[in-house]
Amino acid sequence: MSEQQQQQIQLRIEEHRMKTTYANTIRTTTTPDEVVLDFGMNMPMPGQDGQPAILFDIGSRVVLNWRGAKRLAISLGQVIRQFEQHNGEIPLGNQAPAQQSVPKIAD
Repeated sequence: MSEQQQQQIQLRIEEHRMKTTYANTIRTTTTPDEVVLDFGMNMPMPGQDGQPAILFDIGSRVVLNWRGAKRLAISLGQVIRQFEQHNGEIPLGNQAPAQQSVPKIAD
């Protein structure tokens, strides 16, 4: 097979063990070898002395090597860019987009 020819590989996706969960926040930690992503829910709750507090309830943890993390970042950047091209900028936080500076995913 020459260098110009490419072998086609059939991709089969197995979803029988997949679980779907919702997350409204993520915590990221790193090691020299891995990126750890904890997905979960931020939930307001009363804290000590009546001060407001937030409980971060972790529902899922995904551990990636650095190459996998980079591929994920590229893929998410592409998906977000496409969404914003069709639907407008996604605001971050509670303010309207016109009232805050929204970081954009680089091209």
